[in-house]
Formats: sequence, C-alpha cells, structure tokens
Amino acid sequence: MKIALLAAAAALLPVVAMAQDGLIAHDAYARASNPKSGAAFMVVENQGSTACTLQGVASDAAAKVELHSHQEVDGVMKMGPIEGGIEIAPGASHALERGGDHVMLMGLTEPLENGATVKLALDFGDCGGLDLEVPVDNDRQPKAAGAMDHSQMDHGKMDHSAHTGN
Repeated sequence: MKIALLAAAAALLPVVAMAQDGLIAHDAYARASNPKSGAAFMVVENQGSTACTLQGVASDAAAKVELHSHQEVDGVMKMGPIEGGIEIAPGASHALERGGDHVMLMGLTEPLENGATVKLALDFGDCGGLDLEVPVDNDRQPKAAGAMDHSQMDHGKMDHSAHTGN
C-alpha cells in the first residue's frame, strides 16, 4: 500500500514540475502606502498547459500578506481580500496592478525604501510556487490611465480583522 502511494505521488511530480516551470512573473515592484503597509504589483504568466490558481503570497516583510482587489460598491471604491485565489488559464496572464488585484503587505517589518527588495513566495497550490525578489520603487507611476493611486489609501487604519490570510 505504501509503495503504491509513493508510486502515485512520483507519477504526479512531472506534471507539477511542468506546470510550475511555466509560471513566470515580470514587471514586478513594491511600494509603500504608508509606514505600516505597502503593496506589490506584477504580471503573472502561465506558459504551461494547466490552469493554475494563485492561492496566496507569503513574505517576511510584513506581519500579514493577502491578495487584495478593488471593487466599486454603491459608487464607492473599496478594497478587500480575494476569496478563492486568482486562476490563470494556460497561455494567459494576470496583472496584479494598482487599482485592481494586488499583493497587500500589512504590518511592515521595515519601511519600504527605494532600492530595497521584498522577498515574496507566490503559492500556486498544485502548480507549485514561485519565489521572487521584488524591487521597491515608491516613485513608479501606474501605467494605465485612470488607475487608482494606491499611495492615497490609508491601509494602516483599515479594519482587516475579519479577513483571513491565505
């Protein structure tokens, strides 16, 4: 029985490794929102043949790290955690960008200063993980016209107590 389980697990390894090899992130950067919080942005591409879901992100740079998004609710832009992760289809990409989906860093262990780097571990569940060193660029402007200026949001005073991290 034990040998059969090991053989089954070994048979799955090439599939997971192949899918993991197809995940890349580019154009990544982080920036401070205020001294206690910040965010990270990037484009994640799935060059593999299997759909992969970004389930969560971990970092030693903050006490709490969550996937967040902005949504309009009753005419007001609100931000909150993404439930269930972000699925990226084979051959597709997903932008984690200002004013949209992003990685929220709450309870920073150190200020995010230009030139520093933030280590992020992206968790794609069965598709594996992706470790990144993201440069801090507090001066970078959003690429898309009309994107929300994340620096004007006061994340340090937001009530995140009802949210669970991934």
